[in-house]
Amino acid sequence: MPDWPAIDPLTAGAVVLATAATDAVYVQFTGAVVARRRLSAANWSAAWYTLSSFAVISYTENWVYVLFAAAGSWLGAFLSLTVTRRRGRPPVGSPPE
Repeated sequence: MPDWPAIDPLTAGAVVLATAATDAVYVQFTGAVVARRRLSAANWSAAWYTLSSFAVISYTENWVYVLFAAAGSWLGAFLSLTVTRRRGRPPVGSPPE
């Protein structure tokens, strides 16, 4: 059985948070693109790439952090859509009213 690399809990937590935030921002970016809001989409896109760079830099040294990145990604998308739903916004891609 291969040895697992050492995991720094602080880095693992930061990767989860960064990828959760990245996916939450991606949801907002997609909504802005669908709504054809250029400035908003550009701003969300810049935030998206800034956040994703932290996760990539963090887990390229240790493949185990990819698992934490995946967990954060799932969490960010799920929570972002949960919050959006509670605010009463229609889902992205829904037909106009």
